[in-house]
Amino acid sequence: MRIREELFGKEVLDAEIQIVGKVHDVILDKDSLEITDLVIKRSGFSEQIKSSEDVVPMELVKVIGDKILLKGEDDIL
Repeated sequence: MRIREELFGKEVLDAEIQIVGKVHDVILDKDSLEITDLVIKRSGFSEQIKSSEDVVPMELVKVIGDKILLKGEDDIL
């Protein structure tokens, strides 16, 4: 997978299908070179309220397609 082309700039949605932000960067495991976390940059009004970046572990990603969908509480339990 080409990280820059495939992930950077994709919209990230929470389990309620609300836009969280867009992928701004990724964190890689230095040994396996696997993506361990996504760095999400908030956009719009939510950016003004909280920190503008969140780090989301890949374990919380449910689906990667045209958009990235995060798992909900039911998926985690």
